[in-house]
Amino acid sequence: MYSLLQRLRSLRHGFWYGVSRRIRWSRGAFEEAPARELCNVDPEPAERIAALRDRYQVQFELGMSAATSRNNYEYLDLLDRGWSSLGIGRPSGGVLCDIGCASFWYAATLQAFFQPDRLLGVEVEGHRLFRDGRARIDYAAGYLWRLPNAEFVVADYTRCLLPADLITCWFAFLTPAAILAWRLPLSLLAPERLFPRIRHNLRPVGLFFMVNHGPAEAALAEGLCAAAGLRRAGRWSSPAALSRYRMLPSVLSWWRAG
Repeated sequence: MYSLLQRLRSLRHGFWYGVSRRIRWSRGAFEEAPARELCNVDPEPAERIAALRDRYQVQFELGMSAATSRNNYEYLDLLDRGWSSLGIGRPSGGVLCDIGCASFWYAATLQAFFQPDRLLGVEVEGHRLFRDGRARIDYAAGYLWRLPNAEFVVADYTRCLLPADLITCWFAFLTPAAILAWRLPLSLLAPERLFPRIRHNLRPVGLFFMVNHGPAEAALAEGLCAAAGLRRAGRWSSPAALSRYRMLPSVLSWWRAG
């Protein structure tokens, strides 16, 4: 059951979602002006970023803005710390499919960490229009042009047949508040369909990796995973130097076919 305010917000978001889908506007690939270097970074985060640069041979700021570069280092930091702490074998090669990738600004991080043969980002609202007159697909194209094995797919993942060796999902929408905050209609809130689709698309020896906002959301997601026939292979959460601005700690979990 949704409140009247939630339903009204959903109607407004649904209208604009429908408009963007019908127009399918694009001005072509848009590349951010690269920061070249990151300034005003505190000593602890700066030390961690330097370690990640050295370990994974990346320097995001050479091709991205300062804000996008910092966000990529944060995601890479979570992957590095989580995988190292759990001791779970890191997949490489094969097909990696990321669910709800927005403009897929973190594709370079997934490429650096997993080195897949094929990298897919699936986003239901790929045609969203922004104030600068560009669409999300324009930004995605700008982030992906240096990654020849990467693809941006505009689709509802719950309806996709995309077999993958590794499926990743960062901060999935599991509650009305979350999806409305992202300016999407409640009709797209379908976790009861999302996790069975993940289970269906996951190859027999594949791995599903998920990140959630805090323990409460993680518990909700884990219940949905178990109901869909996924078996948890690991769980990790710890404060990290690059994520301290978040109100809730990120909870990482790993899943295999049950």
